Amino acid sequence: MKQSIYIVIGLIFFTSCKVLTPERMLRTPVSYEYSDISELERIEEYRIAPNDELFFQLFTNEGEKLIDPLDPSRIRQERREITYLVEHDGKVKLPVLGRVNISGYTLREAEKMLEKEYSAYYNRPFAQLRVTNNRVIIFPGGRGGSSQVIYLENTNTTLFEALAMAGGITDGKAHRVKLIRGEPENPNVYEIDLSKIDGIASANLILQANDIIYIDPRERVPARIMEHITPYLTLTTTLLLIYTLIN
Repeated sequence: MKQSIYIVIGLIFFTSCKVLTPERMLRTPVSYEYSDISELERIEEYRIAPNDELFFQLFTNEGEKLIDPLDPSRIRQERREITYLVEHDGKVKLPVLGRVNISGYTLREAEKMLEKEYSAYYNRPFAQLRVTNNRVIIFPGGRGGSSQVIYLENTNTTLFEALAMAGGITDGKAHRVKLIRGEPENPNVYEIDLSKIDGIASANLILQANDIIYIDPRERVPARIMEHITPYLTLTTTLLLIYTLIN
């Protein structure tokens, strides 16, 4: 009996960790080289990216029509909201200008650039831009469908704020937070340690469109081992019982 148990436990231990945690995603080998986190800490504002939807308005005379001369506190809202898609090549199709390269600009830089472009057609143009579909994907480490797609109303949302909106780190490793950014074919993967106060600088970084935040889940090895060997122990015990009864 003991020999059978030892064999089952040995098989579990010598089998790949995928047997114990088959649902775990985005594994990285021990020798994996993560991207330099200091690159992210230098990004101080959100930058427009492909697949962003932009709400765009243009007024003349430095936005004079936005203000009612008789009541400056009242903002005119006569225009319905129209959004423009930033295409896969980083360009957006706008009235009069046609396709304009806008990817990589901050909102402030993009407004300034568009005002300059439209100045060839209008008198002292005033541009307003807003991203309407900015979102990130968060896997907070728990089991059972705890992942979320979070839409960010504030363009300059930090990693801390996004984790708070997702309910925090539910059952994961705070020292193994992965931030995945860039094209799926060749993304940059950053590892962030939030288990210590020293990690607060990294947690205050500005998120970008389609960032993936993945917290490595806790392994819970003893519980997983028991979960896997219990059916085998039950089967072994049943077979031994049947063998004893027959003999």
